[in-house]
Amino acid sequence: MRWYLDAFEIAKTIVNELEEKKGEDIVLMDVQDIAPFADYFVICSGTSDRMLDALSDSVVRKIRDVYHVRPRIEGLPRDGWILADYGQVIVHIFSPSRRKYYQLEQLWREGKVLLHLQ
Repeated sequence: MRWYLDAFEIAKTIVNELEEKKGEDIVLMDVQDIAPFADYFVICSGTSDRMLDALSDSVVRKIRDVYHVRPRIEGLPRDGWILADYGQVIVHIFSPSRRKYYQLEQLWREGKVLLHLQ
């Protein structure tokens, strides 16, 4: 990510895009004090493989168009977890079962939840 980009602004843009595309149970966490590799996590659920793919594609397009950056992507919709790494902002898009299994909010509970949209 370019040094002059504001990680919080990118995270807010991601949250707004996920909400607009009907992502579920969206959480924005500040992990600056506990994670040396990121400032923010955005966590979201989608109800199907198709929805996970659509949410991921929508975020990638929006951030590319607005901020001119591309993420490193890991995972596939069929895996139930897609991760988009924007450097200081990490996006986790889960199927409900994978989200329940990995419990990232619990694992990183020392982080500050800045926003939770259900």
